[in-house]
Amino acid sequence: MASSKRLTKELMDLNNTPLDGIEITPNESNIYKWTAKLHGPADSPYAGGVFVIELDFPIEYPFKSPRLKFATRVFHPNVDEDGNMCVGLLKSEAWKPSTKAATILLSIQQLLAEPNPDDALVASIAEMYKTDRAKFNKTAQEYTRKHANA
Repeated sequence: MASSKRLTKELMDLNNTPLDGIEITPNESNIYKWTAKLHGPADSPYAGGVFVIELDFPIEYPFKSPRLKFATRVFHPNVDEDGNMCVGLLKSEAWKPSTKAATILLSIQQLLAEPNPDDALVASIAEMYKTDRAKFNKTAQEYTRKHANA
């Protein structure tokens, strides 16, 4: 299948040129399932944390976007309690087959550094982010210490 060849190539590229602060582990028996560990960006309330993300690529990849989910609890306006996330480039109307897994992971890392409260999954967290940044940062740091230990 073309999708498994594409994923194998992307994985090779990621092994040859690793992304800063991101570790990828494919499932040994299923190339369509990866686990990524993202290190929280330095100048963010997620600094010092390691966040596990599960990537599930469809057979139709790259013509359909992968499904991603935080396995690590995170206090973030664009991530709900179940780990589902709202990332613009993964939305079906925005998805492009030329988008690679590396780009997706970098955009999630960027989302940790710069939340998008205007496209939130959790309205209450987005509201806190907009109106009381100090409280948001403190809560996000507490979640990071509690749930995202390396």
